[in-house]
Amino acid sequence: MTVRLTSASSLEALPNPRGGHVPAAQSALAEAARALEQHGDVATPLQHAVHALHDAGWFAAARFADTLLIASPLAVAGAAPSQAGAPARASAGAHAADAATAPDRDHAGDARTRFVAALHDLSAALDRHSLSEIACSPTLFAHQQALCEVLAPHAPGFALAFEDVALAGRPVPPAQLRPQPGQRLAQLRARFEAALLPALRAQDNGSRAAAAWADAAFGEMDACLTDLAGPDPYDFWRLAAACGRALRRGAQTSGETEARRFYARCNLALADHARGLRVAPQSLVRSTLALLWRDYALFGASADDTADVELLRDYGLTVEWHVAGSQDSDALWEAGSMEADQVASRVAPTRELGALAVNANAYEDFLQTADASMAALNETPGEAGTPERASAALLKADAAYRLGANAWALGLGHVALLADALGLAWRRVAHAAAGAASSASASAATPAFVEPDAASLEHAGEALRATLLKVAAGVAQPDVTAAVDALGRAIGHPVGLSAGHPAGHAGAR
Repeated sequence: MTVRLTSASSLEALPNPRGGHVPAAQSALAEAARALEQHGDVATPLQHAVHALHDAGWFAAARFADTLLIASPLAVAGAAPSQAGAPARASAGAHAADAATAPDRDHAGDARTRFVAALHDLSAALDRHSLSEIACSPTLFAHQQALCEVLAPHAPGFALAFEDVALAGRPVPPAQLRPQPGQRLAQLRARFEAALLPALRAQDNGSRAAAAWADAAFGEMDACLTDLAGPDPYDFWRLAAACGRALRRGAQTSGETEARRFYARCNLALADHARGLRVAPQSLVRSTLALLWRDYALFGASADDTADVELLRDYGLTVEWHVAGSQDSDALWEAGSMEADQVASRVAPTRELGALAVNANAYEDFLQTADASMAALNETPGEAGTPERASAALLKADAAYRLGANAWALGLGHVALLADALGLAWRRVAHAAAGAASSASASAATPAFVEPDAASLEHAGEALRATLLKVAAGVAQPDVTAAVDALGRAIGHPVGLSAGHPAGHAGAR
C-alpha cells in the first residue's frame, strides 16, 4: 500500500487561508509516511512532529501526533515485508504455525490501515490551518479512537476522551449543583428517568412513529434540565440544558447515540445531586462543555445562538459568528481558500516564529489588534463588589477573548491559550462582582464563588504581555504552562498543561 499525503481531505470546518502552519511538523509527517512505506524508522519523525506542534501551541495536533507515535510500532509490524516470495513450507507444523499467527498478522495489518488513514487526515488538517477543526473535528477524533482500539490489547487503560483533545490545556471552572428541595428533585428525577428509558430503547430504523416517540422523550428530558437550571452562571444544569439542545440539533450528522450517552450521564449526575452533591464531577463538566463547543467551533454561531455563545464565554471558550450559506457557497469558499493559500505560499512573505510560520500581512494585522486589546486590559477594573467593577471586568474579558480569537486564527496557540484563560478569569471577576453587588443590595447570601485574586490576574497579564513582546520581536512563543496553571488555580480548578502528550506515554517529549 503506497502512502500519499498530498491530497487534502475535506473535513468539517472551512479552511483558514490566513492561518499559520508548522513546516517542520508537516515535513516530519511526510517523512514518517515514507519511512512506513520503506520499512524504516517511523518513530523519530513522529517525535519531531510532536515537538514542533507543541512548540507552536497546536496542542490538539500534538496529542494526535503523539497517539500516532504510540501506535507506530504496531503499524510498522503490519508493514513487514510479505513472505510471498519465500520458499514454500512443506511441513504440517509450519502450516499450523502460520494458522496460529494469522490473527496477529491480521491485527497488525488493521493497525497499519488505521495508522495510514489517521496520518493522512492529520496531514490534510494541518494544510488547512484551522486550529478549531484540529481540536474539534469528529473525523480526526474518530481516527484517534481507532488507534486507541488497536492499542488497547497492548496498553491496558490507554484511552482518549473527546474533551482531552478539544479542551487540551484549558482550565475549566467548577460547575455547581445548587441545593433544591428534596421532593422537587425526586419528582424531576422520576420524570427524567421515565423519559430516558424509551429514548435509550428507541432505534433509528426509519420509522416515523419511533422517531416521534424518541423526540418526545428527548424533549421531556430537555424540559427537566431546564427546570433544574438555576440563575448561577456556573450552574451545571444550565450547561447541560444547552448541551442537550446542541446535541439534538446535530443528531442528523452525528446520530443520536452520543445524545443518549449524554442524557444517561446526566441521569447519574441527577442521582448524585439528590444525594447531596453540590459540585458536578469535573470530568462531566469538561465533557459537557466540549460537546457544546464542538459544532460552534467548527461551523460558527448565528444570531439565534447568542445565549449559548455567552455561556461558552463564561467557561473560557469563544466562537466565530457565521453567515449562513449553502453547500455550494461553502464549496466555492473552500476552493477559493485553498487557491488563496497556494498563491500566498508562493508570493506572500512569511515570518517564522520558532516552529510556526505565519503570513507576514496577517502577522502585522494581529500585532495591531493585540495592542488595542492590551490597552483595554490595562484599564483600571474598579472597586470590588460594585456594578462598575463588573462592567469593567466584562470589558477586560472581551478584550482578552478578542486577542485569543485573533491568535487562534493566526495559529499562535500559546498566546491564544493564555489569552482565553485570562478572559475566563476576568469573566469570573465580573460575575462575582455582580453577585456581590446584588447580594449586598438585597441583604442576601454571598455569591456561590469568589473572584480570582488580583495577584493571579496581574501575573497572567504580565505573562501575556511578555509573550506578545516575544512574538512582536519575531521569536518563538514561550511555554505558557505556569501562567495558565496559576489561573486555573485562581478560578478553582488546578490544571496541568499536558497538551501535546497523553498521560499514557511519557517518552514523547
